[in-house]
Amino acid sequence: MSPILQSRANASAIGYGAFSVAAAAGDFESIATVTVGSGGAATATFSSIPNTYTHLQVRGIARVDNTGTVGNDNVEARFNSDSGSNYDFHYLYGNGSSAGAGNGTNQTYMLCGKPSNASATTSVFGGFVLDILDYANTNKYKTVRVLTGVDNNGSGQVFFNSNLWRNTNAIDTITFRYQSQNFVQYSHFALYGIKGA
Repeated sequence: MSPILQSRANASAIGYGAFSVAAAAGDFESIATVTVGSGGAATATFSSIPNTYTHLQVRGIARVDNTGTVGNDNVEARFNSDSGSNYDFHYLYGNGSSAGAGNGTNQTYMLCGKPSNASATTSVFGGFVLDILDYANTNKYKTVRVLTGVDNNGSGQVFFNSNLWRNTNAIDTITFRYQSQNFVQYSHFALYGIKGA
């Protein structure tokens, strides 16, 4: 696993595979990790992402300090600090007794994960896997797929999301947030690069 070369108090980190063996086509290479410390953090950020991969993947677990129904919260994400209305998403979900779908257009964020919250059983975290396709291609908008879910001893939800960032810029920064509240300690985000053929 690659070392973290820089960390910040706001739970952002930078680390690259400077001391690792070059990845083969299709391999996942660890780029950086962020673990939220005591006191929580409003955001988790990966910055200065190299453009040497074909795709990116983020794997994470998250818990937030909100109260309410477990499964009603969302991890949100932005690329390159873009807070404009440049994101669209679709989602499918199920909770064991019902299923549904929805969408959002001209949003200021993407839907990228289901965290648990302060109403969940202690130490329960939601999990997500986020695939960012062709992130460095400057000839197309960026598409993202997400598989996420949260369980609370039999209750909870599972989601499948698709997101679109209507921008052709290469992605070099990813910021995760939870609305106006915080990720709690031990929330964890891991960024991987995927080599093409």
